[in-house]
Amino acid sequence: MNNLSCRLKGKRVIMICGSLLILFGLAGLLAPWISPHDPIRVNLAAKLSPPSWEYLLGTDQLGRDNLSRLLYGTRISLGFASLIFAASLGVGLLAGVVSGYSGGWLDAALMRLCDGIMSFPSMILVFGLIGILGPGLSQLVIALMLVQWVYFARMFRNMIVSLKERNFITAARISGSSPWQIMSRHLIPNILPSIVVIGTLEMGWAIMDISAMSFLGLGVQAPTPEWGAMLNEGKSFIRNHPELMLYPGLMIIMVVASFNLLGEALSERYGIKRGS
Repeated sequence: MNNLSCRLKGKRVIMICGSLLILFGLAGLLAPWISPHDPIRVNLAAKLSPPSWEYLLGTDQLGRDNLSRLLYGTRISLGFASLIFAASLGVGLLAGVVSGYSGGWLDAALMRLCDGIMSFPSMILVFGLIGILGPGLSQLVIALMLVQWVYFARMFRNMIVSLKERNFITAARISGSSPWQIMSRHLIPNILPSIVVIGTLEMGWAIMDISAMSFLGLGVQAPTPEWGAMLNEGKSFIRNHPELMLYPGLMIIMVVASFNLLGEALSERYGIKRGS
């Protein structure tokens, strides 16, 4: 009975969090058509206006519509977090699968490279790369991708090492399948559930990283609307107009919490632990 209730609860969490994330994704995709105003248009005559029919969530210190900026911020936060995740996952998956299946000197070289990068705190490396490349969204994306892929490579390599000695892989070798066929047809499909779980968990961290770096002025630059940058712009008005930080803060919390809860529910459903 307890197992049944846990499964039903897990399904509800997956449905609710998945639906919320789909809504956020649609809001970002449709932002140019559903936003009531231009998100970067300055209207000093309407600055710091309270919510009204014209400005449903009010305006910021430059008279820009808060709702429009939140919607466009969704495009950047979710869109570039997805780009960082996809690129890091692609490189890490390729490196991990090849390293784990090949073994030998190639495995040793790739894993020593990963160990060298992972020996430094990830954010220190990101700060260092941005210091070299300069602040900006594209530089932030490159820096995060260069740092994150090693974690995927290490996780997937460990999974492949535990799978490659299984009987079905031995049978595939005996039947004459090439290493590429074994990796693409047998190994990668068997770690797909892990990829999904890891992806949902890491997406939350990617959004947090983008928002944190933008809040520090090292990511998205003004006047581009992004949740972390909006937090940075609103901090000077926290006493009299706390909503300028409340709105983007709630967006970050809702999206990151949805990804984390979805990832945890999926990990329980498939019996997968993060980092396994």
